[in-house]
Amino acid sequence: MDAREFAGAWAKAWNAHDLDALLAHFTDDVVFTSPVAAQLTGTAVIRGKDALRAYWSEGLRRIPDLRFEVVGVYSGVDTVVINYRNQKGGLVNEVLHFDGPLVREGHGTYLGDFTNPAGAKD
Repeated sequence: MDAREFAGAWAKAWNAHDLDALLAHFTDDVVFTSPVAAQLTGTAVIRGKDALRAYWSEGLRRIPDLRFEVVGVYSGVDTVVINYRNQKGGLVNEVLHFDGPLVREGHGTYLGDFTNPAGAKD
């Protein structure tokens, strides 16, 4: 897997708000953590692709101007970190652990405090 190629496809899917294209990169039993998940769903840990779809659907509903600009891509052993700037100008790292070609675990991490880091609207 080419980390830069993956990050480009990931950002393209997010910027198009294309959840099907985005979720195609994840295992069915994916585990994802994020302070934004806690804000939007009441739990910071999302388990399974269906739950991830529900969380991201709610996120797109509440953040209609969501847009990501990739700043840097870091490669590790079965891990890719995508450093990006969101539509608020905030810096974020998406830490993704792979099982073969698919993400099995992900973590959204935010620079600064966790007070509405993604700019979600009620």
